[in-house]
Amino acid sequence: MAERPTSSASPVRSLVLIAVVVAALVAAFAFTAGWLSPTRLTPAKIVDALAPPGGPALGFRRNHAKGICFTGTFESNGAAAALSKAPMFAAGSYPVTGRFNLATADPKAPDATVRVRGLGLRIVGPDGSEWRSAMIDAPIFAVSTPQAFYALLKAAADKSDPDAMKHFIGAHPEFGAFAAWAGSAPWTASFAQEQYNSLNSFIFTNAEGQDQAVRWSFVPAEKPEAVTPDQLKARGDGFLDADITQRVHNAPQKWTLVVTVANPGDPTADPTKAWPEDRRKVEAGTLVVNAIEPEPDGPCRDLNFDPTVLPAGMHVSDDPFPAARSAAYSVSFNRRTAEDKDYPHHPAAGDTP
Repeated sequence: MAERPTSSASPVRSLVLIAVVVAALVAAFAFTAGWLSPTRLTPAKIVDALAPPGGPALGFRRNHAKGICFTGTFESNGAAAALSKAPMFAAGSYPVTGRFNLATADPKAPDATVRVRGLGLRIVGPDGSEWRSAMIDAPIFAVSTPQAFYALLKAAADKSDPDAMKHFIGAHPEFGAFAAWAGSAPWTASFAQEQYNSLNSFIFTNAEGQDQAVRWSFVPAEKPEAVTPDQLKARGDGFLDADITQRVHNAPQKWTLVVTVANPGDPTADPTKAWPEDRRKVEAGTLVVNAIEPEPDGPCRDLNFDPTVLPAGMHVSDDPFPAARSAAYSVSFNRRTAEDKDYPHHPAAGDTP
């Protein structure tokens, strides 16, 4: 009788097979992350492109680096509960942590040199779930895709080609509407006078399981005071932080949350396209800012305003930006926390409210 082969080869073959499967999974993950494709857009490439010529400000956010923290409440009136079962839309008061900021990679940028202002919010429901949002004061976004945003960053930084921006605008005509806003819309005198807009579309789901595409804005109670960049410059490089600190010290500052409901056919994947003004609007409650704190060691310093952190009753739409922003925010967060020793943990003289 022929001798039977030993079974020692079987475990070896199994181990080889497992190794091959693991290697294939790693390769697949590397491919989707862009590691094996130099031309693939990755979160790290976007974050790298945000850096100014002298390099990033170590320990700071890679964009919207200049900002100030606040705490307060969201006072829900219950009106948006018909649109979303999110717990913070039930009538009641919910704690908020937020950040007023400027869209710049330079935490020391003079206020009058930064056109776009932002608002980051985290609202916490009674069950501990969170709604995070990062908004700006522009009524539309500059470009329609994350790839176009990366191209914009590269073109703006390209000093070797004086026509880089001209070529970019030719390839991305949607940029014209944003440029028109930036060049003609009045600047305001305070963070408290700005309307902050989600721009990206999201899906709200109510208790009956009905979905509805929405965008939202926080509309200020304060009447906007138009100023020129020169007037703002004359008020000082850090005037906006000092102003909002003084205003909140005098009285809580308030914004109305207005949810805009899309009609069938309204564009949801492109934040450069505004919806018509006649769309249904629901006033969902009031953001109340009760206290301002300098960002160093403030409650918002280590908080990512990731727009994909959403409670039950909300989810992303077909808009590609929230996922791209979430991934880039993660890269930025990891880099700045690794640079903690470089961050000025104590407020500079004069920064304390």
